[in-house]
Amino acid sequence: MLRHFLLITPALCWTLITTLLCLPAAAARQTEPPKTPTEVGVAKVKLADIPSPIEVAGTVQAKESAAIAAKVTGIVTRVAVVLGSAVKTGEVLVTLSAGEIDARLSQAEAQLAQARRNLEREENLLKKNAATAETVKTMRDQYHFALAGYNEARSMVGYTTITAPFDGVITRKTVSSGDLTTPGTPLLRLENNRHLQVRSAVPESLVLGIQSGDRLMVKIDAANILMQGTVVEIAPATDPASRTAPVIIDLPPHPDLRTGQFARVLLPGSDARGLLVPTGAVVPSGQMDRVFVIEDGRAHLRLVRTGLVHEGMVEVLAGLLPGETVAVSNNRWLESGHQVQVRP
Repeated sequence: MLRHFLLITPALCWTLITTLLCLPAAAARQTEPPKTPTEVGVAKVKLADIPSPIEVAGTVQAKESAAIAAKVTGIVTRVAVVLGSAVKTGEVLVTLSAGEIDARLSQAEAQLAQARRNLEREENLLKKNAATAETVKTMRDQYHFALAGYNEARSMVGYTTITAPFDGVITRKTVSSGDLTTPGTPLLRLENNRHLQVRSAVPESLVLGIQSGDRLMVKIDAANILMQGTVVEIAPATDPASRTAPVIIDLPPHPDLRTGQFARVLLPGSDARGLLVPTGAVVPSGQMDRVFVIEDGRAHLRLVRTGLVHEGMVEVLAGLLPGETVAVSNNRWLESGHQVQVRP
């Protein structure tokens, strides 16, 4: 067994040496530029005026929002919703038990029935000239008084069932079965998540440049959203403490928007000179952006730092010079040094 091992070992060594000697040649063949030039579209790096927006912080909020509270004191017997429940207008949210209100309704029903009997009796006696018109008028007033008390008691009973005032989603819940409610204490929060807005405090130096109906860009980092909103409200007064004025911007529907998200409102600022290339010229590569500069029929790789995107053009902050020619199409698989043919 040992003799076989000794005989095989030189052969294995020769195989390894041959393989290692061939590797540089194979690697050289793989890194050689292709013989056939790659056809690319090109564009010039141009120096132009770039809008320089000013960012103002804001918060996403619902256009319709309500704190649901009880109007009467009672014990919670049922909570029909949980956080995130989508509800329709009139849908039952919370049910209360209030024995004293039920008793008051029963008392009002009895008083109304008695007042109705007294009025009917006096009206019948008046027809027989056995009662006076003044007595009938007094009985009629008592009947209307009892009817008002009955309607009030019936309304109080209706307050024991709390319903949704509009379509929306439950975003806060501070009540559970068995809790004692008191008038005015918030139990739930209902928000209309289909119509969202951004509320932002704009510095007084910038608010005069905003008009109702203006279209502003809004960025929500948490959802990676960049969208355009419409200014719907501008406060007529400035807060003397912060020197800002609230501005409200309507947002289009988006499934990833949530109330309470942090937003950035981009306000138009002064223009600045900068380098621009078409968006197709920039090839993302991990944490870097690549651009291929075309010189003497070959592609040369440049790592660049990019800025804002504006109307199909990308701002280049570093890595290029004005007037250079860059590949804007068929550049995804280019490598530095490859021959290229400019597409007419």
